[in-house]
Amino acid sequence: MKNLNCVLTAVTLATASLTSGAAFGQDTKTLILGVSAPMSGAAATWGLGQEWTAKQAAKEINDAGGVKIGGTTYKFEVRAYDNKYNAAEGTKVAQNIVNRDKSRYVVGSIGTAPILALQSLTERNQVILFTSAWGKTVKGPTKPYTLTQSTTPFEILEPLYAYVKAKHGSIKTVAMLNPNDATGKETEPVAQKAWEKLGVKVVSVNWYERGTTQFQPIAQKLAAVKPDVIDLGVAPPADAGVLFRELAVLGWDGVKVQPVGTGAAQLVDIGGQAANGVYMGFSGDYAGQQATSKQRELNEGMKKAVGESLNPLQLAPYDSVYALKAGMEAAQSIEPAEILKVMPKIVFDTSYGKTAFGGEATYGSPQQMLIPVMITQIQDGKLVEVERVVPEELQKRLAQGK
Repeated sequence: MKNLNCVLTAVTLATASLTSGAAFGQDTKTLILGVSAPMSGAAATWGLGQEWTAKQAAKEINDAGGVKIGGTTYKFEVRAYDNKYNAAEGTKVAQNIVNRDKSRYVVGSIGTAPILALQSLTERNQVILFTSAWGKTVKGPTKPYTLTQSTTPFEILEPLYAYVKAKHGSIKTVAMLNPNDATGKETEPVAQKAWEKLGVKVVSVNWYERGTTQFQPIAQKLAAVKPDVIDLGVAPPADAGVLFRELAVLGWDGVKVQPVGTGAAQLVDIGGQAANGVYMGFSGDYAGQQATSKQRELNEGMKKAVGESLNPLQLAPYDSVYALKAGMEAAQSIEPAEILKVMPKIVFDTSYGKTAFGGEATYGSPQQMLIPVMITQIQDGKLVEVERVVPEELQKRLAQGK
């Protein structure tokens, strides 16, 4: 699948990801921002959406005059690559971004396996990496150049499962399914612990390979243990739609949970009536009343560009580009090391409003962007946001004004 057409002015690549451009004036330079995400296969809309939002943020900043540091103005150019959600392609993409493009900033990335391949280069070369990868191993004191741009299982699962348990007090058992990759394997133990904390017994843990098209045997295995809940972990919407449809054919009608569910469109298109009732923790109604005006605007643009409504995974690079701009201006430097010194100390603007980086208690260093957890459910084929949970750490930071 081809990348979206670049909306920025083409420039000539030079070393250190900087180019001088007469088109922007004598004291203007261009910084290349990379994106590594799946743009083909079942998760294609996630990557294409990340590319689109990153370019939207870059265009807005460029049109508003760019990033001003001293006497120099910097413009942003986004270059996105398809990592096909696997380590082998992730390695190729990493080489393109870090070694060929000489980028010092990656503003969007998806998939633990391909991101670990990218990270081996970004950390060694002191390149800032904003990632949506769910694995806990992608950040911490030993990965100082990595920042998480969206919520992860450590932020999502407990409030999501607690909401489901509160709504369905009689549930006692859950069967779990995850892709057999780094993302799935890091998510599964977190999910199992969260369910058991609520008194829900995990009766079956299952795995499947990404790219699987025959889900009937998997559905039969899940239904056979007669769980009250089926939790599809980090399965993408296309896979989840097929699974819930197959489960409905088998007569299973328990509580359906898809923590990484990013929206209703693809899930409903594939799952049909079987998608109704699914609870998700990684989606959001960006056309609704709780959305900001900027999010509603981006939601309309996403529908035109990609054919589906905006979701948090797609939105993440938009906020990362603005976080990067804020860090550069606060540091008065484009050097990654200098930017990262100030990033944990500042409050900055995003599509959600004011936010900051935190999460030191969980990860050992403040590398987690503090944004709301949005719990949603598909009702009558439509996405409904049923609860929004603002991180306590962010509430305290905003109350303190820092």
